[in-house]
Amino acid sequence: MTSTETASQALRRLIRIVPDFPSRGIVFEDLTPVLADPEAFRLLVKDLADHCRNFDIDLIGGLDARGFLLGSAVAYELGVGILAVRKGGKLPPPVHHVDYALEYGTAALEIPAGDAIPLHGKNVFLIDDVLATGGTLSASRELLEKAGANVCGLGVVLEVAALDGRDRLKDLPLYVVDQAR
Repeated sequence: MTSTETASQALRRLIRIVPDFPSRGIVFEDLTPVLADPEAFRLLVKDLADHCRNFDIDLIGGLDARGFLLGSAVAYELGVGILAVRKGGKLPPPVHHVDYALEYGTAALEIPAGDAIPLHGKNVFLIDDVLATGGTLSASRELLEKAGANVCGLGVVLEVAALDGRDRLKDLPLYVVDQAR
């Protein structure tokens, strides 16, 4: 690592490539080594936070699960709150809930409902680790808008461009730290 290394360079240096995971023909890009490296993690958080400074953000929405790690650090850097967008069934009621389709079935996302976290009129920037088909980010947006929030932008570490996920999110500003290989 050099003192002039960028977040993108740190990603390329540290990502672990795992062929045929989780199934044959898939090349999984494991961010665990990046997140475990203090300097690479710092570069990644700073890169995402610097982009977020272009928006009037009240909260960062961190998507389950790696979006929690990234989003929390970015929120801390920006001095704003973090909202964990959870997989279905992980939060006590009441919750806002949305079901969405996956390539291989369905899933659900939830956030607290009621007065616990007032979201009406709040500007939320969503952060996740990878943009693939766009299903999770799209469902997260739907969920937050259902709660009265305004999703003002999206940030991801990697984009699998071949899966065209950004097509589902065309009307929102999307920031990608690096393209998946």
